[in-house]
Amino acid sequence: MTTGDGKRSTALVLFSGGQDSTVCLAWALDRYDHVETVGFDYGQRHDVELACRKSVRSEIMRRFPDWGARLGDDHMIEIPGLAKVSDTALTRNVEIAMQENGLPNTFVPGRNLLFFTYASALGYRRGLSALVGGMCETDYSGYPDCRNETLQSLAHAIRLGTETDFTVETPLMYLSKAQTWEMAETLGAAALVDLIVEHTHTCYHGARDERHAWGYGCGSCPACELRAHGFAQWSEMASEPVEAR
Repeated sequence: MTTGDGKRSTALVLFSGGQDSTVCLAWALDRYDHVETVGFDYGQRHDVELACRKSVRSEIMRRFPDWGARLGDDHMIEIPGLAKVSDTALTRNVEIAMQENGLPNTFVPGRNLLFFTYASALGYRRGLSALVGGMCETDYSGYPDCRNETLQSLAHAIRLGTETDFTVETPLMYLSKAQTWEMAETLGAAALVDLIVEHTHTCYHGARDERHAWGYGCGSCPACELRAHGFAQWSEMASEPVEAR
């Protein structure tokens, strides 16, 4: 795939090691000539997702050689100051709860804004023009920095601030979690679904001692409940006869 000016198409995927970012990585590898990944260590309470990143990348290269040929370097950016200014359930050992402002205390203010800003700086240096993230308005917890309006406004600011034709791609923006599982099957069939179940992680409590049909996790935190519910919906839909869908 090439751009209109004949150059190779390139992408940088914000890659945490979770389900959504893994589906986005597969989506990018299916569309772009060259794809790199970037992760962020911001002092999160559990770094199990970061530990899964290498496993997911290795499994993609092993199971999908064509994608593996397009998969470039991985990068890790440390943002320790974010945890110091955030008092959230993802950066402190506190119970997950709703706040007075109507947002869950898993919301880390400014996180996605910082992620894309850092990614644009890295993309600028690496010549990667598409910035890909797994943010979603459909099955999310009300995080304002997951909204399409927020991210496309940021993309406009990034283009102005770098004088570079960056795009911000969010392929899951209007998908339910069940549709995200469906996208995974469409992109990589059972092999990709199995990879996501076995090697990705989204549990807020960092639990990997119990294996469910949908993957590893505590099974009770909001992230696990959302993932499990989506998996159940997708499984039910996938088992229906084609004419009944």
